[in-house]
Amino acid sequence: MASAALSSTTPPMLHQIHHSNMDVDKLTNQIFSILENKFLFGYQDHHHSLNNHPLSSPAKVRILSIDAAPSTHALLAAKTLLHFQSILRRKSGNPNAQIADFFDVVTGAGAGGVLAALLFTRGKNGSPMFSADDSLKFMVDNCRQLTHYSPSRLFRRPSKADKVLKKLFGDLTLKDTLKPVLIPCYDLRTGAPFLFSRADALEMEGCDFRMAGVCRATVADRAMELKSTDGTKKILAVGAGGGMSNPTAAAITHVLNNKQEFPLCRGVEDLLVLSLGNYGESHSHSVAPNRAMSSPASFLKIAADGAADMVDQAVSMAFGEWRRTNYVRVQGNGRVGGGEEKRRMLRIVEVDEILGEKNVESILFKGKKMVEFTNMEKVEMFAGEVIKEQERRNNSPFPTVVLKQHSTNIYSISPRRSSSATTLSTLSSY
Repeated sequence: MASAALSSTTPPMLHQIHHSNMDVDKLTNQIFSILENKFLFGYQDHHHSLNNHPLSSPAKVRILSIDAAPSTHALLAAKTLLHFQSILRRKSGNPNAQIADFFDVVTGAGAGGVLAALLFTRGKNGSPMFSADDSLKFMVDNCRQLTHYSPSRLFRRPSKADKVLKKLFGDLTLKDTLKPVLIPCYDLRTGAPFLFSRADALEMEGCDFRMAGVCRATVADRAMELKSTDGTKKILAVGAGGGMSNPTAAAITHVLNNKQEFPLCRGVEDLLVLSLGNYGESHSHSVAPNRAMSSPASFLKIAADGAADMVDQAVSMAFGEWRRTNYVRVQGNGRVGGGEEKRRMLRIVEVDEILGEKNVESILFKGKKMVEFTNMEKVEMFAGEVIKEQERRNNSPFPTVVLKQHSTNIYSISPRRSSSATTLSTLSSY
């Protein structure tokens, strides 16, 4: 997996967060030693807790992760974000608050990557291009076009989706996103996942791609060639639905490695992660077994669902005692049955029903159990944690996030006040 490239130039920071290279190396080794144990065994040893480090801070980096899913099923993530936006506006007292105002990093795969792009790409007035309301409407209106290809061809022809995304994003690139954006695909030239990254784009011209192409690459079920804006980098992309259907771990790795933009983040205790899945388990129980297993698409879906579930289990274990407050997973239980048309498209009313249900949680090596809270209750509680972090930043002299800017490639220290009349220079550095 590609990781974000970091600049060799140290950004201007406050004196309290300066430290030697030796100290950074030692701390990084400590972080990944603890993370490794947490992922495997739910590590709980407080003797080596990073909270005892002199640079530790109550600051939290806020991550939004959206799973890959057939675009027709991305309605669950889109509707969840609409509810989340409504809760944030109510709790913050700001009727114009946007999803991008309350997250520092977004990652999305497949249709989730399209949602991430809609919510975190800069619009003409410097604010996010789409609100959660607009993104839900876009997915409803365009969901079928995003993955409509000729099944008889390995390489796709230009489709309606190309025209829709080109008209929407124009010549906007990864540099025009408001916050760190991570969107994966699979590169057939290298035989490895490729991660489109705002951090990489700001560091190296050959890593900047147009947003329309990025969105097409992450949902593509046929090979498509994509070039960087300067033409020096070429990838042969197919969608992220198989190998990177749940990009949460990629986002966590990006934050923990990126000490320039996230200087105070030491481990999972310094993260707030909202992970949005899709409708849940395979619907093969509603189809005859011989039909369910006869299609390559069925096998791909099983692999994608399994990969997403395993990432969720591992990440959940890694959070250990912070699992309830710092990591929230929203996902359906795969209960939607009925005809083929109904299975292809979750209607809005069904999405609301899923949000009101308790989902089944998979626990690594321990099977499955029903969670304590409904999806909406978890979203409400997580919104409370996000608001607390925003209030802490409003009253703190220390920057939690130091983001690189598009125009000058310099660093901007996060402001301590939010505004409904946000400009590019302020919104991108919360």
